[in-house]
Amino acid sequence: MRKSTIVLIQNGVGVEEPYRKRFPDNPILSAVTVISAEQVEPGVIVQNRWTRISIGPYTDGIGKDENPEYNRLFVQLLKNGGVNDAEEYAENDLQMVRWHKIAINASMNPSSVLSNGTGNARMSKDPELRHHLRETMLEVFRAAEVVLGRPIPSHLAPADKILISTERNTDGKPSMLLDWERGAAMELEVILGNPIRLAKAKGVDMPRLQSMYALLKMAQTRRDEKKNRNKAKL
Repeated sequence: MRKSTIVLIQNGVGVEEPYRKRFPDNPILSAVTVISAEQVEPGVIVQNRWTRISIGPYTDGIGKDENPEYNRLFVQLLKNGGVNDAEEYAENDLQMVRWHKIAINASMNPSSVLSNGTGNARMSKDPELRHHLRETMLEVFRAAEVVLGRPIPSHLAPADKILISTERNTDGKPSMLLDWERGAAMELEVILGNPIRLAKAKGVDMPRLQSMYALLKMAQTRRDEKKNRNKAKL
């Protein structure tokens, strides 16, 4: 009997491990998507600019039973359905794409919340915030190279190019800010906590990520405590 393939289209690094533990024998495809979109109300998504999805197998980094045909088939299914920018990757290459997106998410998302809801474009145009965003991305790139054991490929955009592109995305609102504004839990662990822990295991400190992680974790805790107190008064 054919085994179901699990497809994870999710932000962050280290997202596959819980599924591997729960479903040790099922093929896993790991996908990274970049899309300028926002949920404006329940069930309504507005796409602002572009999209891209990168997909590769997940095998705990050992390459065992990689089953590239599952990956190839899923990419082709997406293309048949009109998703022309679906890209097929080998496992190690896909993990590098994950870390590259973490550089974007871990710089833009927390900074937007901590700067009182500033959008990506405005942050990238402010001199102080632009410097902070750039240094945060470089911090993630350095950690990725140590964790994955190879340099960032030249085809992945460097920090300065990302910032120039971000300047044009005037409608963009980071997902973490949207979560914060509607009182939902933010993706603190997969975007900040997991990269910090993976880097630390390799002897690499990430002071910028660590600072934002600590601040936002406490902010979320205090917000939730206040929410629970208000509920108790009803």
